[in-house]
Amino acid sequence: MYLARLFPSSSLSVPAPRFWGLAGLVMLLSVVLTACGFHLKGIAPLPFNAIYTNITDNSAFGATLRRTLLASSPQSHFVERPQEAEAILQQLSLNRSQREISINAKGQVEEYELQLTFVFELLDAKGRAVLPPTTLNVIREVPYDAEAVQAKDSEIEMIFRDMEQSLINRIVRRLSSPDVTSAYHFLSNQPEVSSMEELELLPNRPQAPL
Repeated sequence: MYLARLFPSSSLSVPAPRFWGLAGLVMLLSVVLTACGFHLKGIAPLPFNAIYTNITDNSAFGATLRRTLLASSPQSHFVERPQEAEAILQQLSLNRSQREISINAKGQVEEYELQLTFVFELLDAKGRAVLPPTTLNVIREVPYDAEAVQAKDSEIEMIFRDMEQSLINRIVRRLSSPDVTSAYHFLSNQPEVSSMEELELLPNRPQAPL
């Protein structure tokens, strides 16, 4: 009752013409953003559809990478043979490392540094480098308790899994970056060359990020 006296019903409602005007403005803005290539966060289409990779989907890392790429770029799909691909995602190495960074007076490890290193390259269908060999690192520090070895080892494994997901997110962002898209489209419009030296001589070749 008190609020009703302070704010009559006419002041709490939005006049119909103004409401429909605002609704129309929102719809128009959505159309403009879509036409300009705006995409919601999490959707980053790749500049190619058919992908081949030597990263096996039998591993948790490989399976998650494939799922994340396809979720980010729904029009893309993986093929079984490189001859069928528009782009080739080539894993050069994937390494885990664990080193002691802190030891107590008893000589027991108090803290470990975990590192995950992934080296890869992206080639087009003709084997030309869209993205040259690139190294991505994820580093975490984790406290350790020598009196709870089993629990801490399980924790370290969980942290490595989390690091893999962080690494996968970075790979997807790199592959869908504007620089990689520009490099891929540039190479797609160039004649086939017989060597990387000839490729480097092509004019105005965009540089993919390192």
